[in-house]
Amino acid sequence: MNRAGNALRIATLCAGFVFLYAPIVILAAMSFNASRLVSVWGGFSTKWYVALLNNELLLESARISLAAAVLSATIATILGLLAAVALARYGAFRSRLLFFGAVHAPLVLPEVVLGLALLSCFVALGVGRGFVTLVIGHVTLTMCFTTVALLSALRGCDPTLEEAAMDLGATPVKAFVLVALPQIAPALASAFMLAFTLSLDDLVIASFATGPGATTLPMRIYSQVRLGVSPQINAISTLLLGFVAVALGLSALAMQAGRRRGL
Repeated sequence: MNRAGNALRIATLCAGFVFLYAPIVILAAMSFNASRLVSVWGGFSTKWYVALLNNELLLESARISLAAAVLSATIATILGLLAAVALARYGAFRSRLLFFGAVHAPLVLPEVVLGLALLSCFVALGVGRGFVTLVIGHVTLTMCFTTVALLSALRGCDPTLEEAAMDLGATPVKAFVLVALPQIAPALASAFMLAFTLSLDDLVIASFATGPGATTLPMRIYSQVRLGVSPQINAISTLLLGFVAVALGLSALAMQAGRRRGL
């Protein structure tokens, strides 16, 4: 009975992994297809990666997406940290409930509604849409996720350690930086990577927040896929998958090294 149950669990787990990752594997394999038709295997070739080097539209969109993802993830992590500190360290201040709801609202709002609200705000303020508004939109979307991750980490920290540091002469800010911040460093890295991947993957918010000259890669891919899947799209998607996988691996190694130093 135990063997049958274990076999069933393993089979279910394998089926889940196949369901999740088979499309990614197929996409990566098709990027090396010599044929232009994705439904026909024409042999192994790297010509689409070479052709990608001459596709300025896709490369420029990739640069815009990466720049926006790095900048918005950095800002969202900093703002999320400040919001988490306010919620975890300053108790039941008068507007706590309103502040908590405002920070977490994007978690439950549909992206279409949030994007339309951002567009209405930009139009009302007379702000021209471009790279700056794209970053603002992505920060608005991702800050709630970084706040949740960092708030949970801060609640797990022992506040008496900071109090001990302040008793020894440290200011509250210095005590937080030297005592609490190293403890939540893995959560900071996780929050940054979460915000980075959400920004890099976003299509809906970018469609409302950006304008001419700041077309992101998901928007470019979506506009081209409607006319047919190009092998160059498979190639640049595979490169982005590899980049994100390497970044996640390095982040995991850094967090593991941090835990070992903490031990």
